[in-house]
Amino acid sequence: MTRFLYVEDDPMSRQVIKILLTKALGYAEDDVTIFADSARFLERVRALPARPDVVFLDIHMQPLDGYEVLELLRMEPGYEETCVIAMTAGVMNTDIEKLRDAGFNGMIGKPVRKNVFPQLLERILDGEAVWFTP
Repeated sequence: MTRFLYVEDDPMSRQVIKILLTKALGYAEDDVTIFADSARFLERVRALPARPDVVFLDIHMQPLDGYEVLELLRMEPGYEETCVIAMTAGVMNTDIEKLRDAGFNGMIGKPVRKNVFPQLLERILDGEAVWFTP
C-alpha cells in the first residue's frame, strides 16, 4: 500500500492529482492526503494516520514555500529519507539545480499531464529520480 501527501494551494492542481491518483491509477482515497496550504504543516503531518511514502510539494505556496516545507520535513524524525517531489510551473534549468541542491528527490513540472504522470509515478516508486518539465 502506497500513501501520498500533496501540499498545494491551487484548487485545480489539487483536483487533478487527486483524480489521477484515485480514479486513473486506482489508489484508495484514504491513501491520498491533500493539504490546501502549508499552514501548521508539521502539526498536520504528525496527525496523519500513517507516514506518506511520497510527498508532492508545490514550490510557490503560502505561508511556507516548498523549500521551507522540505526543510521542516527533513528534520522530522522518520522523514529524512522520504521521497519528496517538487511540483512547479515555469521551470528553468537553474531551478532544477536549486531543487536538487535543496534535497528534493525529483520534480514534475505543471501542468501535470495525465498521459505522462502514471509513467513518472511508476519511475518514482521504483526509486528513480525524475526531473520532468512539460
